[in-house]
Amino acid sequence: MDRFDAMQAFARVVETGSFTKAAETLHLSRTTVTQLVQQLESRLSVRLLNRTTRKVNVTPDGAAYYERVLHLLAEMDDAETSLSGALASPRGRLRVDVPSPFASMILVPALPAFHAKYPDIQLYLGASDRIVDLIDENVDCVVRGGEITNQSLVARHAADLPLAVYAAPSYLERSGHPSHPSELDLPLHRIVSFSWSRSRRLFSHRIRRDGESVDVRGRPALVVDDGHAYLAAGLAGIGALWLPSYMAQAHVARGELIPLFTDWTIDPMSMYVAFPQNRHVSAKLRVFIDWLIELMAQHVPVVSRPPLHRDTGS
Repeated sequence: MDRFDAMQAFARVVETGSFTKAAETLHLSRTTVTQLVQQLESRLSVRLLNRTTRKVNVTPDGAAYYERVLHLLAEMDDAETSLSGALASPRGRLRVDVPSPFASMILVPALPAFHAKYPDIQLYLGASDRIVDLIDENVDCVVRGGEITNQSLVARHAADLPLAVYAAPSYLERSGHPSHPSELDLPLHRIVSFSWSRSRRLFSHRIRRDGESVDVRGRPALVVDDGHAYLAAGLAGIGALWLPSYMAQAHVARGELIPLFTDWTIDPMSMYVAFPQNRHVSAKLRVFIDWLIELMAQHVPVVSRPPLHRDTGS
């Protein structure tokens, strides 16, 4: 038995709560993962996991051992990355998930520069607006908008996206040009609304001017859970929509979108890079996060906040 492989398999089973999911993320068979954990339990002469037909639970001894294993795995990774060659050229695979518009408009076009600097890092990029389970899906980090309320994640504040309200000329010709944000709540007008895929919760938008504050919920003509579909719906004239400036600016320049309420302000959307709080930050993940935050700073303002925090929830 390779004790390193066995400890890694055990830790992943604890994190995913499943031998099957652990096997998938480690690219091993379920039988191999099961045998590794069984061999580890035999060597230690203690039961680490309780198995049932539906789930796997860690025992008290297993929970204590898991904490020690995490430190050992982290120290082993540090030992490898402390070598001058590893520090100079981080290597390995990273799994990252980011919003789809951010991927296509900002991240992917900049990747040649990243790969030129770190040619031995292989990125597995998920480009979606769904809520990713970082542990179950073995994702190293995500970029997300809005406050991070998951207490199992460490979040690094990266940027604030300026937001504004836009509509296509075809929509304004059909429904009229609203002069006040509250008009978007009237029967004449429609909006395109965005919903996170799991919660299905729709959001209101607060917009301010000279001490006046208005919460606009609007009457959705269409609800989507993907950023590209959201933008496409606005361009098609289905309704008014709220967009970050990086998504809107090219369409405004071409006359495809018209800014509304230009003398009003909307609170920006905070952007975070998040990763599991019990996941060791390897050299390859550290350089990617630093590069990513520098990239975001070139496109959107960065406000001064503590560089790293664990969100305590809302």
